[in-house]
Amino acid sequence: MGLFKDEHSGRTVLDDGLAGLEHNVITARVEDLVNWSRARSLWPATFGLACCAIEMMATGAGHYDMARYGMEVFRASPRQADLMIVAGRVSQKMAPVLRTIYDQMAEPKWVISMGVCASSGGMFNNYAIVQGVDQVVPVDVYAPGCPPGPETLLHAIFTLHGAIETGELMRRRSENGGGAAIEVAQRDGQPTPVSLGRA
Repeated sequence: MGLFKDEHSGRTVLDDGLAGLEHNVITARVEDLVNWSRARSLWPATFGLACCAIEMMATGAGHYDMARYGMEVFRASPRQADLMIVAGRVSQKMAPVLRTIYDQMAEPKWVISMGVCASSGGMFNNYAIVQGVDQVVPVDVYAPGCPPGPETLLHAIFTLHGAIETGELMRRRSENGGGAAIEVAQRDGQPTPVSLGRA
């Protein structure tokens, strides 16, 4: 009975019944177990756009080995992935493609913005580069740096694990109606330029 003994009061399960059990796998809510398993089984999509992609590949290689954290292999199909790591600058022409891949990913899905170019446009403050990927897809965690090293990306992944486990991201998404969107307007049967912004 030592395992079920409260350290502070000295009471046991025999004294308090099931109320005497600490929070563990037997008394956990199903939602907590599902969030824990989601955090430990993320499947990233391959979406490297610039020099940050080299650091992302290094994170998946043998020295850093993301497989230790349930992220065994990058998926080539968005339908088999639930984590998008946007590694590098996003051009205006790539933004609709990025959104299409995001829309095809399995729910619930998560996004990490890797590097200053993906997060804010970086040094490319011009008409060709999207000034923040959060204008295209809802970003859950930002990994700062130019380029951020594998340690920074791993820290961002651990931060995402914590946010998934607490259920914070699901609450925020339901409150905001799903995040960002791309609208393609039709004019005389021809698509007009894409407008990026909040839905």
